[in-house]
Amino acid sequence: MNSYEKLEKAFGRIAAIEEAGAMLHWDMSVMMPHGGAEARGEQMATLKVLAHEQMTAPETAALLDAAEADPPADPWQAANLREMRRRWRHAAAVRGDLVEALSRAGTRCEMVWREARPAGDFAQVRDALAALLGLVRELAAAKAEAFGLSPYEALLDQYEPDGRVAEIDRLFDDLAAFLPGFVDEALAVQRARPAPLPPQGPFPVAAQRTLGEKLMEAVGFDFNHGRLDISLHPFCSGVPDDVRITTRYETDDFVQSLMGVLHETGHAMYERGLPAAWRRQPVGTARGMAMHESQSLLVEMQVCRGPHFLEFAAPLMREAFGGDGAAWTVENLSRLYARVAPDFIRVDADEATYPAHVILRYRLESALIAGDMTVDDLPGAWNEGMKALLGLNVPDDRVGCLQDIHWYDGAFGYFPTYTMGALAAAQIYAAARDAVPGVQDSIARGEFAPLMAWLRQNVHGRGSLLSTRNLLVEATGKPLETEAFKSHLKARYLV
Repeated sequence: MNSYEKLEKAFGRIAAIEEAGAMLHWDMSVMMPHGGAEARGEQMATLKVLAHEQMTAPETAALLDAAEADPPADPWQAANLREMRRRWRHAAAVRGDLVEALSRAGTRCEMVWREARPAGDFAQVRDALAALLGLVRELAAAKAEAFGLSPYEALLDQYEPDGRVAEIDRLFDDLAAFLPGFVDEALAVQRARPAPLPPQGPFPVAAQRTLGEKLMEAVGFDFNHGRLDISLHPFCSGVPDDVRITTRYETDDFVQSLMGVLHETGHAMYERGLPAAWRRQPVGTARGMAMHESQSLLVEMQVCRGPHFLEFAAPLMREAFGGDGAAWTVENLSRLYARVAPDFIRVDADEATYPAHVILRYRLESALIAGDMTVDDLPGAWNEGMKALLGLNVPDDRVGCLQDIHWYDGAFGYFPTYTMGALAAAQIYAAARDAVPGVQDSIARGEFAPLMAWLRQNVHGRGSLLSTRNLLVEATGKPLETEAFKSHLKARYLV
């Protein structure tokens, strides 16, 4: 084997270790008894250290140098080598003992959060979060020095390769200038119309699950390669050939769970659509979290909250819950799903107010990483931000700074990708509608195959062959912008 071929073998082994860690994390969130946390923390830390040791071994660096001196001509292999070097740089910037400490602290903090959130007790998790944040800052400083970036950008680059604060600020400032006036206009349009009728529950969990599974299958989810479970915070995990989706249920509101399921199904379809020929190679993985979030939000927000999808789904909803009457018509459900209503919970937010949730988290985590704010400041700063951005008075930390798992798992630098993904979703779906005649009519019949085939060719199947910018340019003709998202909001909420 030449140097590049040896690298493929080495990175395949590293990926298998990381996949095992992903499955252990899924089990910790879904199945593991609370008393198993210490043992699980040891297991996950060991796997992360093993992967880090293999990545940063002297022979890996030597093979990278040799392969780059005689690079492969094949474009996929060349891109794979580029991504190998990027991952090596991230790993080489960090000491092995810090990797281990971060893994242990993240597991410990997440388990405390699982008790603190239902109780709305931030004080319970405060010390664990402070310890974890200290380690994250250490990680950020090490990577910032290695990459020549700010500490926050160094964390962002883990989730969105080449993502930069200047680009985020440009996009977010544009949205921040547009959205307040738009929300006021959308609320005025809503007030001028009769309020939609909410379907009356209760909605049994078993019926919700059955409905969710039917709609997952309609989108294209293959239960031979994945499953649906319950967790405190909805997520998609696992590996491309074994994708794990979770949701949570409320018996008085089936929409929350259903839209969570469809959101995570979008993530799953991206994972399943990644190029099978490049499994366990960096080039075969998703092109960053902005693109990943674009696929979940394309399915949930662009498609499944729209009237075409509801033509197909409304009869299934009526059947699942024995619904009857005006509340269950397509017209009423469309108006109900397309409502602007500022609320406390990000994952339940409408499209127009969702960016405010992300902007708040972006500002707070940026301040935490920079040292401009302490963990003790977090609840108050959160509540002030919600008041300023959405006009809401947060009643308790359960629906405030405890609602998301990300920080309590150590995932700082992730949040901007949600709104970047929303922008990309609007842009990609607009391109798909132009490229695939009748795609919305197909969705109204419950046929997602035409849309998914286009996404497989233009997004999913490209893996990390291209940068996010170039992938978007090739798929849509433009780099990431706000115009398609604004046009989508106007068409859905003001007409």
